[in-house]
Amino acid sequence: MHFLMIALIIGLVVFGPQMWARYTFRRYSDHQEHFPGTGGELARHLIKRFGLEEVTAETTPVGDHYDPLSKTVRLTEGNYNGKSLTAIAVAAHEVGHAIQHHRGSPLLNTRTRLVQFAQIAEKAGSVAMLAIPVVAGVTGAPSMGLFMFAIGIGSLLVSTLVHLVTLPVEWDASFGKALPILREGDYIQRHEQRAVEKILRAAALTYVAASLASLLNLARWIAILRR
Repeated sequence: MHFLMIALIIGLVVFGPQMWARYTFRRYSDHQEHFPGTGGELARHLIKRFGLEEVTAETTPVGDHYDPLSKTVRLTEGNYNGKSLTAIAVAAHEVGHAIQHHRGSPLLNTRTRLVQFAQIAEKAGSVAMLAIPVVAGVTGAPSMGLFMFAIGIGSLLVSTLVHLVTLPVEWDASFGKALPILREGDYIQRHEQRAVEKILRAAALTYVAASLASLLNLARWIAILRR
């Protein structure tokens, strides 16, 4: 019974934010005829307005995001071609990342470098975990197996660090960039601001589930190591 309660709590903590974010995006995805343009048109307008000359905007099937390597704001089909509060808010959020990049945000630069390193570390960690029984069996030295295990734990630690650095980056894109742009530029009406704040909060917290899952995974492996 206790195990089921713990599992339920962990499930709510890890997956709750993601489910809430999806619900919020759907809730405010209705077409708004009074908007002068789509999410994609707003993104291109803001790119031009803030002088982000090398940044482009396009559709993507894999989720809304800003790619700092190609300097591209990518929006899902519904947000790129849609005229909804979700489309407008998410477009402004992703352009917020482009503005961070253009202005040399230390946190965004750190996250970008960490992501590149984490991709390499993840591959090394996977190989190390798979190689533990082989290395330990061939060498006959338990210390070598522990060394390979430590490499795997290190790769998880890097992944966790990426998620933790991502959270303040996302929050700034929503409330340090997107909300002031939409509010002060009269892109949204006053009565729409509260809904936009909810959408931007959901956009900022999209990575919370991944962060919590990463922390739980790291804690699980550390517990195994201590046995």
